[in-house]
Amino acid sequence: MLNTMVWGGDRLTLLDQTKLPAVTEYIDCFDHLRVKEAIARLEVRGAPAIGAAAAFAMVLGAKHSQHEPFLSQLEEIAADLESARPTAVNLAWGCRTIIDTAKKFYEEGLRGSLLLKKLEEKAVAIYEEDIAANKKMGEHGAALLPKEAVVLTHCNAGALATCGWGTALGVVRSAYLQGKIKMVYSDETRPLLQGARLTAYELAEEGIPVTCITDGMAAWTMKEKKVDCVIVGADRIAANGDTANKIGTFNLALAARALHIPFYVAAPASTFDLHLADGSAIPIEERAPEEIKKFAGHIIAPEKALVYNPAFDVTPAALITAIITEKGVIRPPYAQNISRLLKNKA
Repeated sequence: MLNTMVWGGDRLTLLDQTKLPAVTEYIDCFDHLRVKEAIARLEVRGAPAIGAAAAFAMVLGAKHSQHEPFLSQLEEIAADLESARPTAVNLAWGCRTIIDTAKKFYEEGLRGSLLLKKLEEKAVAIYEEDIAANKKMGEHGAALLPKEAVVLTHCNAGALATCGWGTALGVVRSAYLQGKIKMVYSDETRPLLQGARLTAYELAEEGIPVTCITDGMAAWTMKEKKVDCVIVGADRIAANGDTANKIGTFNLALAARALHIPFYVAAPASTFDLHLADGSAIPIEERAPEEIKKFAGHIIAPEKALVYNPAFDVTPAALITAIITEKGVIRPPYAQNISRLLKNKA
């Protein structure tokens, strides 16, 4: 598996996912502004990966902002980073985790290099804990799949969207190692093709059977290819289980319900936002019209045509069969069971 990011002490090196699969290129980020740019451009993407990148960005910001008022400066850096992409809760979570760590040790009297060391250690821990959580998630999810499973997925929720192993694809990876995977159908995921460019790339590189389909083929593929389940990732999950994920996920959930196919969401505990009662309060990022009007640099829509380009949609909890986390599998009633499980230790 390719490394999504590498921490170098004075820099965060990110894999530029906008150029995959044609070119493998890394970006050196020496300050939080370059990390913010990478997040906004989708050079680094996927909720867990964004959260870890944000934590490292906070450390880079702290290294350049050691004069007083130190904590106020960290708050400003966090606000700047969080503005890059509003939907993925992990972005704010990564920033807040570093701020909470800074407050704790600052109040204990740590300053300068000693404080920076604690912040760096916390960011590294976030990175390492994500990989461990993904592998636990994979084990819990694999247990849900039948033998010779045919799986459909959307966008990219693999190693490239995390610090390693993956969420939805982490389940696929774990199931494949158990000899359970017959085929994975990967939606291309318009308009930026994360499913075709990234998911199919990851699976093909590891020898996991994968078939690319266009987004509009998903429902028919579920029916004709006897798909056993749909597994997707998540960018934010409300307290009642409503889930924001890449645009097109809601379509899949509706089709899966009509065809009586289990629809699973795989996400770490950090993706839950218990401050939001339901999905109606989840902010939905809208991206540039050019993503729709152009394809591979070529104009494919009239200049005068209007564009609606939401990057995410929200799948109601009622359409979700189960939510797979590192702490276990959550089933309805979600409002009750999410709160109970997240309070338990992993």
